[in-house]
Amino acid sequence: MSHLPQRKEKNCLNCGTIVQGKFCQNCGQENIEPKEGFMHLLRHFFEDLTHFDGKFFHSLKYLFTKPGFLPKEYLKGRRATYLNPVRMYFFTSAFFFLLFFSFLHKEASFTVDTTINGKTLVSIDNMDSASFARFTADINKEENRPAVPMTRVEFNHYRDSVVPVGGIHFTGRRYNSRAQYDSVLASGVKKHNWIERKLIYKEIDLNEKYHNDDKQIIHAFANALLHSIPQILFISLPILALFFKLLYIRRKDFYYVSHAIFCIYLYIFLFLGLTVIFSLSKLNDALHSGILKFLIATTIIGLFVYEYAAMYKFYGQGKFKTFIKFFLINILLGVLIGILFVVYMFFSLFNI
Repeated sequence: MSHLPQRKEKNCLNCGTIVQGKFCQNCGQENIEPKEGFMHLLRHFFEDLTHFDGKFFHSLKYLFTKPGFLPKEYLKGRRATYLNPVRMYFFTSAFFFLLFFSFLHKEASFTVDTTINGKTLVSIDNMDSASFARFTADINKEENRPAVPMTRVEFNHYRDSVVPVGGIHFTGRRYNSRAQYDSVLASGVKKHNWIERKLIYKEIDLNEKYHNDDKQIIHAFANALLHSIPQILFISLPILALFFKLLYIRRKDFYYVSHAIFCIYLYIFLFLGLTVIFSLSKLNDALHSGILKFLIATTIIGLFVYEYAAMYKFYGQGKFKTFIKFFLINILLGVLIGILFVVYMFFSLFNI
């Protein structure tokens, strides 16, 4: 409840309903004066922050010590004491991926190492006409040819003759430009379907963009794919809940939302566990400690042990039956992640 004074007027400022008490019976807004000072705003901020922290750490305690307890509490309607699972999911996932990308995802400037007469291909492409004329005249002079400037077309032919051919290739034949490939298609020599044409056009574009540097192309592709991991996990969550629904289809007391809440808490624990694993791995890169390697392996095993214990406690079935379903759910999840990963590989390829 706010510390601001109550309004004398009884009309709700939010919905216009005549308020019977301190709160609007229609929308729930408190009937207080709308003007607030800086100190009130600051106090309100800290109250919300500490309220969030208290619920978060209270929920965290039960998440670690009692697998399957929090989703059971949620389904029983005991929700005021704990942080909302959706809020907790977004908070922990945001924290994990912030750490994940800071550890593993390092942006590259994509500088091209290939040089001609000490100049990179990018710098040559950016030369003005006068600089380009002097540069190409010097090349002709060094090659014992008349010291005259080259045209851009002549230089491109020269560059292709001295720079090793690289880049990526989706087919057995290399196409240097869209115009060349379009000419081949128009002649009828090659008959490619829509997917093949899209892939070859993308091959041509990437090779031109990164000057046939396959390492840069792979790096750019890996960066785009890394950015898709949060989306893959987010999409997999409701599908995983559907898998649980099918595995426990005879349990009429569990609705789809029941399984979704269970999966949300499972993913929260996964994010926290992976945060520990990546932190220990980063520390081990510097210390090379056998103890840290043991802790990493123990944490990985602990993720699976926790999942089994959570399923056993939440669904309340026998240990053997739970183990069979635990085994099946991990196979299904592995296949699902694999399929989503392949799909996002194509998305990532066409987004670089």
